This record gives sequence, C-alpha cells and structure tokens, in this order.
Amino acid sequence: MRIKKNCVYFSVLLVLLSFAQKSKAQSPFYNISTIQKIELFFSITDWDYRMDTAKSGSEGYLLSDSIKINGLALDSVGVKYKGNSSYNPSNLKNPLHIAIDEFKNQSYLGIKDIKLGNGYSDPSMIREVLAYSILNNYMDCPESNFSQVYINGTYIGLYSNTENIGKDFCSSKFYSSQNTFIKCNPIVNPGPTTKCNLKYITTGDSTAYFNFYEIKSNSGWNELVKLCDTVTNIPASIGSIMDMDRVMWMLAFNNELVNLDSYTGAFCQNYYLYKDNTFRFNPVVWDLNMSFGGFPYVGAGYTSMGTLSVTNMEQLSPVIHSTDPYWPLINDVMNNAMYKRMYFAHMRTINNEIFVSNLYQTTAVTLQTAIDTAVQSDANKFFSYTNFQNGMTANVISGSNTIPGISNLMSARQTYLSTLPDFTAIQPTITAITPNILSPLINSNVTISANVINTNTNGVYLGYRLNSQDKFTLTLMYDDGLHNDGASGDNVYGASFIISSAQAHYYIYAENNTAGIFSPERAEHEFYLLQASVATASVGEVVINEFLASNVSMNTNESGQYQDWIELHNLTSTALDLFGLYLSDNFSNPTKFAIPANTVIPANGYLIIWADENPTSAAYVHSNFKLSASGEELMLSNSTGVVFDSVTFGAQTADVALARCANGTGNFTPLYPTFNSWNCISGISENETQSKNLLIYPNPAKDNITIVYPSDEKENEIRIYNSLGEILFKQISSKNEEKINLSHLKSGVYLININQKFFKQLVIVK
Repeated sequence: MRIKKNCVYFSVLLVLLSFAQKSKAQSPFYNISTIQKIELFFSITDWDYRMDTAKSGSEGYLLSDSIKINGLALDSVGVKYKGNSSYNPSNLKNPLHIAIDEFKNQSYLGIKDIKLGNGYSDPSMIREVLAYSILNNYMDCPESNFSQVYINGTYIGLYSNTENIGKDFCSSKFYSSQNTFIKCNPIVNPGPTTKCNLKYITTGDSTAYFNFYEIKSNSGWNELVKLCDTVTNIPASIGSIMDMDRVMWMLAFNNELVNLDSYTGAFCQNYYLYKDNTFRFNPVVWDLNMSFGGFPYVGAGYTSMGTLSVTNMEQLSPVIHSTDPYWPLINDVMNNAMYKRMYFAHMRTINNEIFVSNLYQTTAVTLQTAIDTAVQSDANKFFSYTNFQNGMTANVISGSNTIPGISNLMSARQTYLSTLPDFTAIQPTITAITPNILSPLINSNVTISANVINTNTNGVYLGYRLNSQDKFTLTLMYDDGLHNDGASGDNVYGASFIISSAQAHYYIYAENNTAGIFSPERAEHEFYLLQASVATASVGEVVINEFLASNVSMNTNESGQYQDWIELHNLTSTALDLFGLYLSDNFSNPTKFAIPANTVIPANGYLIIWADENPTSAAYVHSNFKLSASGEELMLSNSTGVVFDSVTFGAQTADVALARCANGTGNFTPLYPTFNSWNCISGISENETQSKNLLIYPNPAKDNITIVYPSDEKENEIRIYNSLGEILFKQISSKNEEKINLSHLKSGVYLININQKFFKQLVIVK
C-alpha cells in the first residue's frame, strides 16, 4: 500500500484537490472548495487608524467586540494588521491576523489563529491557494483557501485564508510543540550579506542573529547558532541536524514555481524551522502570495537584488546560488552528489505531475470559477476584474515590475527545463517492490526486494522507519545473491531490517552517475506501508494500570498541554493489537471511545491515552472524553461487552495519580505519577521482604503520620524528598515508633527514606 503521511494516496487526476477533501473531515475551515465568511464588529469607529498605529508600533491586538465565522458568533477577539510589502496604511484591505483566543479562552472548530492575505501582487487572486495545494503533495505545509471579510457590515474583500504555523501545527505534523521553533523572517531590512540564510555569523554570540530570526519557543538561540555553524562550516553533518528530504523538497518547489520570496530568493526568508523529536530541524514553507514570479528578486551575487525579467524567470537555473556562500543551504545540497540527484528527482516529480500534465491549469480554473463573484464585488482589490480573468495568461505591469501570467510563466518554464541535461538524463527504473513476507510477525526479519535497472551497483537504497515520529534510515541494497535478492547480478536488489512495531514505512531510492529516482516518487512524504501480524488482546492480558484525573503540572501532551491521561499495561511478553477495545468513563456507555486501528501496545509495555478530547494523530491516541477530578468511572471492554478492567474512583488530588501497586496487578492507590513506566518506584526496598515491617500510616495523610521502623537499629534517620529529589525533612530518631508532624508540606506525593535503605511513597492530601 502506498500512503501519504497522514493522508491516503489519491489518483493523479485529483491530486491537488484531494488533500483538501481529506482535510475536510479534519478542518472544514480550510476546505479548498468553499469560501469562508468572516464578519468582524468594532464598537469604535476609528478601528482602522488604531490598527495602523499598532502596526507602526508594538503590533498589539485591537479588541474586536465580536466575530462571526460562517454564522457562529464569538465575542472579544484580537485583530491586527500583518505583513510587510503587502501592508500599506493607505489601504483599507490589509492582511489580517485574528487571534480568537487573545482575550478569552475560545476557538472556532479548534482554530485559534486566522491568517488572511489580501491578494497583494497577484492579479489572478489564486497564487497562494494554488501554490499551497501543490506543495501539500510533497511536504508538510499549511492548508489554504479563501475568505470573504466584512467589518461592521461592510465588505472589505476576498482574502486567502491560510492555516497558522504555530504550536497546533507543529503538534499535528511533528508530534510535539515545545521544542525549538524559529521563524525565519528579518526584523530589519535584510541586505545582500545579512539575511535569514542560516549562514554562520559569529562564535558564542547569538545577539548577532536577533535581527534576522525570531524564536517562537521558550528558548533556542544557541541551537540556531549551532545549526548555522553546521550548515556553513560542517556540511557533511547537515543530515544529522536537518531533515534534508524536506529541505530538498522546499528548494525544488521554490525553484520550480519561481517562488523567490523564499530561501531561494534575495532575502532568504518566509520559512519556519521546527526541531522534532529526532533532533532535526524541519523547514516549513510560509507566505506563497508572490509565488509564480510575483517576486522577481533572486539576489544574484553579493550586492545586487538580481531583478529578473519574465524571460529570466522562465529560465531560472535549477542550480541558482549553488556556489554563492550567502545561500549555504543551497551550497550544501548542490555540493553533495547524492543530495543534488535527489533534489533533481524531486524537481522532476513536481514538474511532471503538476506542470507537464497541466494539472495546475485545471485546478486554477476550478479556483477562479469558485471565487469569481467574490472577486467581482471586491471594491478594494489591487487589480481589475479583467486582470483577474486573464491572470493565467496575461502579464501585468505593476510599478517597475512585470507580474507574469501563471500559465505563461509555467508553460515556458516547462519547455526550458525539458532541455536541461539534469531533466533529460536517463533515470533508473524501479519495479516489482516486494517484501518477502506480506504480514510478518513483530520482531521478525523482513527483506524488501526490488528490480532496478540503469543504476549503479552501489546506488540502490532502502529507506525505512518503524514509527511516524522516527526518521528514515537509508541502507544500501545488494544484488549479490546474499541478501534474499535472488541470483547475483539479476538486477534484483535486497535489504533487510527487523520490524519491531506494528507497521513499517519504506521507500526505494536508486541513482546512476547522472540521475536519481524515488519509489514512490513523492518519498519521503509518501511511502509504502508494511503491516505486521499482531495478536489481538484478550481478557487478562491488558489492564488499566494508572490514570491522572487532575493533571495540573505533571505531564504534557504533544501540544504542551497539561491534560488527563490513562495508562494501559500489557501483562504479556507479546505485542498486542488493541483495535476492537473501548474505553469509557461511563459504565452505561461502554463503547464511548473506540481505540483506533493499528494501536499496538508493546510486549510488557505501556500505552498512554490522553483523555483530553483532542484528535488522535499517527503517534498519539486521544480519547473523546476527559476524566473528572471529582470522581467517576473508568472501564476497558470489547465490542461484545466483555469487561477487561474497570475502576470507580472518588475525588482526586491535583497531580496525584491512581496506580496499581504492585504494578499491573495490585489495587489502585494514590501515587506520584509514573507516566508510561513501572509503578511503585522500580527497584526500591519496599518490594523486598525485609521492608514489610516498615509501616507508615495514615497514607494518604493530612498533617501527621506515624512511622513504625523496620529494624532494631538504635537510631533511624528519616528523610522526606519531593518529586525533584529535594530533601524537605530530615530527622534522627532513637524510637521504634514515632509520630511526625508534616503540616508544613503541601498536597502531593513524597518519598520517605529510612536509613538510606528502606523507601515508601507518601501521599499528602490537605
């Protein structure tokens, strides 16, 4: 099966619109076939002046009394103007940033930020939406469609409506949101040698980078300096610090679409970098309103903006800046023979699928037809309605620049590219990709073989990973008769790996001296899927092991939120498939939450289910209910009503879990949370026979506890630690039994240590 990351593969004919159709279930707000209606209301009459003033100063949000989105009204939202060249205080139709949750904790369909582009420098009115619909096929990027905006009942105009690149985006695409996150847009006007190009500036002084990058996370300047050092000075190590496949897709896209208001252009801007859990930075493309030649500045050389004519744009070299030190990321790709062949393979894929096929023109007609009425009635648009109608075929002079018609540019560009040696070179051919076992057992050895011709003997690679959060491992495939590849020299190549999870993702890459090719061609964004054979869980094999119903400051989900969670534990030495099981917080509604397909709990392992009502992703399971801190029920069962495990609990203390002790089999007791791991503190002496005489009661306690010591020592040293390992209480006693006042301690879970030998957990509830 071939799949796109988080998206089912669709036929080539529908490739541009199919992503939006899939996203419709996730986010109707960005459905490409619809136009959103956004109505803002201000009680003040000088709202435009105040937002202009804020834009020239602190760029703070102005309070809008209310907003109505597709008929749904919300009050008290933040609004401000955004943008650089697209913003002008003399315009009424300026780009908008609406922060729905700026003044109140609220959202629209889970969306808190709305980014609206005003169509500046785009006679066709579709550049941004069309470009994102193309890019979505090749790398993670925002979704985009259109919105009609009204302010105080007056139609301001048609805008592009593009998904915000923030923590929600990162948690959805990269399965975390708290890591280093960088916006690569200059705060000051960039120059030929000073811009967001990832060029190393200086040792140990991050202040030199302050004007060209914005850290969107809590920290990250030192990591940015390290990244720039690697990109500039240690290119051989760049694959360990950046996701180079995404880098190559970004650069191929920018060049193919003449998207020069980007890293490829004069200012090296309009992209984000997020460091995922593989410790690599992922580029995310942003701001495509001037794609398809709308920004004609390529930045040739060190001193010139490099202004391009339409003919120059049609014939933009795919290796532009390959030797210019002020584009070090492009240098790194072009100076690495394999990266360069991979880059051209990606560029050929975009060119063939989208432009040689003329698929982009079909999509453009669909988009322009959908917005035609909204454009006609837009009195604040920057170009005429005739310009809009001819936006695909007619060049338009705007100031000192000429904005090319989209199809004029791309038809001529396709003709130019088709003459280049890197596009005419004979690529390898990859066929008959086959796993030796179609449904392998977990922890078994799997061989992937493929028939490859027109390749170098050492030029065929298998890329594979065992988890959506992992990076792909690229390993050489062999045609030597020793790797389950048939006979030596028969053009069948093989490579093996151990499938230690429920699924494996894989692709093939092959190259010769002049060209490379991927299978599937959109790898690594798309890949083949191998499903392991996993036993189905039975009664007695999986239990509810622990849960936290009042998570104030303990563990965060991938969005950085302190949310309730439930821990399941596999009591067997075999991985188990949990599909067909249900969780519920109501015994009368046992099938409230269906555990998703392909949810596997490891042998003797754990599975965390976040009880937060957030959507489940490829890497994290989220239930459709939350836990009640005031007490309720929790049950695990199957579709026939057989109960695997259940518990009824009362009012809970903040940051105190209920966990089975002994782990997996004991009764539920209040404990310090042991998230996704063994309960009752692994390895402590309370599990030993000699500690059974250590008594601490009551437990949970309020102000006082009594300790009965486990030995006949003349003196016993008592220590009480908090969760950070800090000693909060220390005393030496010569008594065998002692009452201790702990009224100074707050509610929480503590560790009592006797003679640095015996340990007990203590829960204090005030």
